[in-house]
Amino acid sequence: MRIAYWTVTALMAGFMLMTSLPDVLMVEGAMEMFRHLGYPSYFVPFVGVAKILGVITVLVPGFRRLKEWAYAGLVFDLIGAFYSHLSLGDQVKFWILPLIGLVLVGGSYFLYHAVYDNPRSFRRIEGT
Repeated sequence: MRIAYWTVTALMAGFMLMTSLPDVLMVEGAMEMFRHLGYPSYFVPFVGVAKILGVITVLVPGFRRLKEWAYAGLVFDLIGAFYSHLSLGDQVKFWILPLIGLVLVGGSYFLYHAVYDNPRSFRRIEGT
């Protein structure tokens, strides 16, 4: 289960970083997509930085509560992107990427809980 968790989480992290770097760098393609979706240009680097911070939080051990918020933030970002593309009637090639991201984030989240919430996955010290 740990191998599955880290494999899916690495794919998710790579995917989210791949989509956040153009936002942070304000690459023209990212700016154009945000304009197409109706979002202001100042929102682009904010979303990119938020995604990077979310990925870092998911990858760093510990901080269980913060990790839950990071997963939630990544899901909100991807649902927002998916819904925005659907609302504008965009082609499948535009809204499939947020859907793939949702599958990866969801898989990472559920595997995270399968691995780290299972009492047999770590040693317990009696009495604590």
